[in-house]
Amino acid sequence: MTEDIKLSKLKIINNVDGDVLHALKKSSIDFKNFGEAYFSEVKYGSIKGWKRHRIMTLNLVVPVGEIKFVAYDDRNRESPFFKEFVLSRYNFFRLTVPPMIWLGFKGMCKNGSMLLNIADIEHDPSESDNLQLDEIYYKWTDK
Repeated sequence: MTEDIKLSKLKIINNVDGDVLHALKKSSIDFKNFGEAYFSEVKYGSIKGWKRHRIMTLNLVVPVGEIKFVAYDDRNRESPFFKEFVLSRYNFFRLTVPPMIWLGFKGMCKNGSMLLNIADIEHDPSESDNLQLDEIYYKWTDK
């Protein structure tokens, strides 16, 4: 089931006046629909999670700072697994997370970090589930 979570290398176009960082195109293989886009600040050492969307697909990009994402897939109760991803401008990828996968993330940059989520539906609090950090055991180390 790890194939459901996708990591797509993104393009950075260098320019002396300021670089252009691509995130998602309508022609991208992972593009489903546009619902909304938003930025979220993540302070150094802060951990946000656990959240699982039942309908929404996330497309996460980190243009500023560095964020460690941890996906927990328990759809197959016999063999749940964790998968880690560290995204930054210097490890510039889009992380596509389908519905029904738990996600948590931690700010890894002392100057703070920012993520962009391009979701395929508009936010609806009734389509997601939340758990406290200690309800899914994971050791949040700074590696």
